[in-house]
Amino acid sequence: MSSEVRASPVLPVTDLDRALAHYAALGFTTSRHDDTYGFAAWSGLELHLTLDPDAAGAEVYLHVPDADVVASSWAGPGTTTPTPKAWGVREGSHVDPDGNLLRFGSPLASEG
Repeated sequence: MSSEVRASPVLPVTDLDRALAHYAALGFTTSRHDDTYGFAAWSGLELHLTLDPDAAGAEVYLHVPDADVVASSWAGPGTTTPTPKAWGVREGSHVDPDGNLLRFGSPLASEG
């Protein structure tokens, strides 16, 4: 039995073609399983995108080495600039066209 645990969040989308194009523009490698299901992969993360006409959006938290690098590479509509948070991370976010929220954070540099 492998000790590695992986997760692939499943995000609801109302237009699979638009969602795949959106994630491709962010630098994800995208593919489709069929007309209702697709994939978006980036830096070891694999999002599953499922067609749902009543999509309400989901939320995923990404632990990244450098939140500022992620924000810079995803710059544009829907992406916020990372800011320091009380819980010890520098955190930003990205909202896709279907309201799915990708929050991303990296540890704050230790002082001293």
